[in-house]
Amino acid sequence: MQGSDQSNPSIRRQRAFLWLCGAVALLSAGLLVYSQTRALAWDEGFHLLAAQLIKAGKTPYLDFCFPQTPLNAYWNAGWMRLFGDSWRVVHALAALLTAGAILLAADFVFVRFHVPNWRLAAALTAALVIGLNTLIVRFGTVGQAYGLCLFLMVAAFRITILAANRKGGLWPALAGVLAGAAAGSSLLTAPVAQVLLPWMLLYNRTGSRLCKFTAFIGGVVVPFIPVLWLVVKAPRQVIFNLVQYHLSYRSVGWDDALPHDLELIASSIDSAQALILGMLALAGLVFTIKGQYDRRWRQELYLCWWLAVALALFLSSAHPTFEMYFVLMVPFLGILASVGLYEVSSRLAPQGRPFWPVLVVTALLCLALAQALYSRRDDYTWRDLEEVAAKVEQVTPPQTPILADEHIYFLTRRTPASGTAFPDSEKLNLPAALAASLHILPRAELAKLVQARMFSTVETCNDEDDDRFLILGLPEVYAQKAVVHDCTIFWDRLRQ
Repeated sequence: MQGSDQSNPSIRRQRAFLWLCGAVALLSAGLLVYSQTRALAWDEGFHLLAAQLIKAGKTPYLDFCFPQTPLNAYWNAGWMRLFGDSWRVVHALAALLTAGAILLAADFVFVRFHVPNWRLAAALTAALVIGLNTLIVRFGTVGQAYGLCLFLMVAAFRITILAANRKGGLWPALAGVLAGAAAGSSLLTAPVAQVLLPWMLLYNRTGSRLCKFTAFIGGVVVPFIPVLWLVVKAPRQVIFNLVQYHLSYRSVGWDDALPHDLELIASSIDSAQALILGMLALAGLVFTIKGQYDRRWRQELYLCWWLAVALALFLSSAHPTFEMYFVLMVPFLGILASVGLYEVSSRLAPQGRPFWPVLVVTALLCLALAQALYSRRDDYTWRDLEEVAAKVEQVTPPQTPILADEHIYFLTRRTPASGTAFPDSEKLNLPAALAASLHILPRAELAKLVQARMFSTVETCNDEDDDRFLILGLPEVYAQKAVVHDCTIFWDRLRQ
């Protein structure tokens, strides 16, 4: 099929496309079920708390420390305003956005794949290697920005391809808005715009490159207008949260951050899913380089590879880095993997049925996903934390301050004291005036407040041998103690 991915919309009226939509619907249902039952990423508590604070009228950077771009927090806050402060709503929206990214990627393969009798099989492969990926299931269904970023990135990818084949600045501007919104939700997606723009200009087929360049850049800026306004209003706080913290302070307290990063990157060798996805994507790239008769299809596959490589390099450079970051590469590797499966299968069994290889890959992916989820069957869930929050509410008088994990602040709807909303900032040793302006409370200062009996109740899921637990000296301050799901709750302050 020659032309852009929109050149023959009648393809979507085929029965095969309904089968593809049915498969994506099943994947979407699975993601929704998981989002409401087992999904929990520990760091999402901070993101949900930030959204709750925004809903209550507070502003990131100005009123609380928030070393993230703010769009996802405002997105969640908007839905909380409509449906209440519920993690279930946020999870459902994240799962649906992730499902949307899967559909966009699979649809791209369906309408662009160059072998008609493999079109459905290739599109199903893309949907399955993305939708059954453990990282997608675990982190595309939580309150962090991954679900929103996945959708925005794949949508920006699709619109950029369209913009290269259309005149005027509308499509480039829309592509820029989507890519900018992804970065406005998480800076982990910053390389996306930097790859899409040069690709669009390099493979532009009609219209002014200067017009498209200007429109794309203008589109990228739009989602950052609120951040720019905050920079003008409070430059010190915004620059610290978005730049200085990540350059100078992320690894504070991580003495083994570099070995951690190396071990994490090397651990992909032990992951069956990572090997399947990586090997199939590599095969797709190799056979693309060797030659695809459709020049535009080849160029679009190169774009997938460039996006995946740019993200891999950028995410690996984060110090420390974490496995969930690499979920952002999966859609683009999934598209390449669909090509790789076709190329390998067609050479091994030229007359074979296309769905047998898909069934084999699906079975392997399902087994790997089941094993990964089963190994985490004892991890915390939101239901566990709701029981912890219920105990905190039971022992804490109304309108009294507490010190707790972010999830408990969120569930109890209690506003954290200034400087306690982002516990990771406790490890920073900054001058008192600067720390106060940034809403950071160093651990030593926090310990003084605990010893002064400021908090009616203290809850922590840290181990009793953890530095934070020991420095705060909680057993000497409180007469009562309870353990709920390995989280310790202290209350009933002793007299000094």
